[in-house]
Amino acid sequence: MIPLHDDNPTTIKPIVTVSLIIACISVFLYQLSLPGSEERIFVYQFGAIPAVIFGEDAISSKHVIIPAPLSLISSMFLHGGWMHLIGNMLYLWIFANNIEDVMGHRRFIAFYTLCGVIAALSHILTAPASPIPMVGASGAISGVLGAYLLLYPRASVLVLIPIWVFIKIIRVPAAFVLGLWFLMQLVSGSANPSGEGGGVAWFAHIGGFIAGMVLIGFFKRPQIRFFNPPRRHSRGYG
Repeated sequence: MIPLHDDNPTTIKPIVTVSLIIACISVFLYQLSLPGSEERIFVYQFGAIPAVIFGEDAISSKHVIIPAPLSLISSMFLHGGWMHLIGNMLYLWIFANNIEDVMGHRRFIAFYTLCGVIAALSHILTAPASPIPMVGASGAISGVLGAYLLLYPRASVLVLIPIWVFIKIIRVPAAFVLGLWFLMQLVSGSANPSGEGGGVAWFAHIGGFIAGMVLIGFFKRPQIRFFNPPRRHSRGYG
């Protein structure tokens, strides 16, 4: 099930959301422009490496550019491939504008960053000795999804469902889309509880999602209630 669009317009322009998408795409294109060995070095320089963050390992001093803790933030702008990037940017584009709308631009930046850091730590704690860099915006985006679930569970989401050789497009409640997504992360994470071996950082998704659900109450404007109905299309930026 692939989400395509939500029926929940906003009242402000999603400047931060669009800027994050542009930044992630720009960094990924820069990654692609590097030769193979330099691209790997770039990922090790700016990816979040559990063993380095916990001081159990260190990368070559000539490759150190930023303090290890800052890689918790820089890693959010790196991606491991086109599908990784496209999937993350699709979810960010669909759901983040409404969360930015209920917080304002500055609060949304803080919320997004904090969710991403908590998500990265959630993964790192499952494999503190791992030398494999964690990259991607999915942890921070998971926080956005958790917040969206509490604010707009009844919003209508247009989804694409591939059934063998057929494609079906339907509208379903956001609670179904996001609830199913989170369930998939729990099932996948339980199949690899140690977090070793690379691949998808399931516990980053789980940690980010829970962080978003907890933090939304502190970052949203006071007049915004939980479990809101979606806005009408008579106004807003879509």
